[in-house]
Amino acid sequence: MIEIYKSIDGSLEILDHFEEGVWVNLVNPSEEETLKASEGLELEIDALKAALDEEETSRIEYEDNYTLIVVDVPFVDTDSTPSVYMTIPLGIILNHKSITTVCLRETSVTRDFIDNKVKTFFTYKKSRFILQILFKNATRFLQYLRQIDKQTNVIEAELHKSMKNKELIQLLALEKSLVYFSTSLKANESVLEKMLRAEYIKQYPEDQDLLEDVIIENKQAMEMAKIYSNVLSGTMDAFASVISNNVNTVMKFLASITIVLSIPTMIASFFGMNVPMPASISQNPFALPIIFGISFGICGIAAIFMAKRKMF
Repeated sequence: MIEIYKSIDGSLEILDHFEEGVWVNLVNPSEEETLKASEGLELEIDALKAALDEEETSRIEYEDNYTLIVVDVPFVDTDSTPSVYMTIPLGIILNHKSITTVCLRETSVTRDFIDNKVKTFFTYKKSRFILQILFKNATRFLQYLRQIDKQTNVIEAELHKSMKNKELIQLLALEKSLVYFSTSLKANESVLEKMLRAEYIKQYPEDQDLLEDVIIENKQAMEMAKIYSNVLSGTMDAFASVISNNVNTVMKFLASITIVLSIPTMIASFFGMNVPMPASISQNPFALPIIFGISFGICGIAAIFMAKRKMF
């Protein structure tokens, strides 16, 4: 998909052709769309395809006629069960004619600009637009991190009640998400530090302040991801120990029950053997109740003994 936008009289308009001062948004473009954008924007195809690789790392490249910035943006993978927070590369290409964003899927970062949710956004203010994208990306990381923290608290409350594998698997998915976030935020930080030294940013004081805000937000997101990851890791270890202890308790209880119940079985087996019995036992009409009484008495003594030793 290829979309062309331009700020005209304070509003974002959709165009059907390339011109100076536009924002071109490519979402999982086809070969034909990539070639069309390359020719219309005077960009190399390799630059447009850089962000179409899911394993592409965050970086910034300065070429003769364009600047390529690749950063990781967060998204929620609802196709997996449970849902996982992941990251995906977003390419931002700046040249003399336009700004181009390229991504494998539509993200909430670019969608906010399309829906006019970002104030003071103009497609022709190129350097500021780039910083606004990066600022929105950092705040989106923070938003998703808070969601992860809330989900962790909900799952933890459920674990207190159920102790099932389902909740542990959900916690594992969230821990996996935090690893993705931490890695991506660290890579994005290196890009921001390089941009801090860029001349085209320094020539606009207001953009310099915005870049510093972006760096602060990114560092805050990194700290939150680190803290949440440590807390979640400790929580999973604690619940794993609790579940293991519960299993040991159940096994100990079952073993004690087995020992107690084996006593009547042994006595019944002894009297059930084909061996001669004393007349006082074989001819006594109360022999069976006496045997039952002895069996239950021994069982009671064994149960009291185990209970005192906390084996139940």
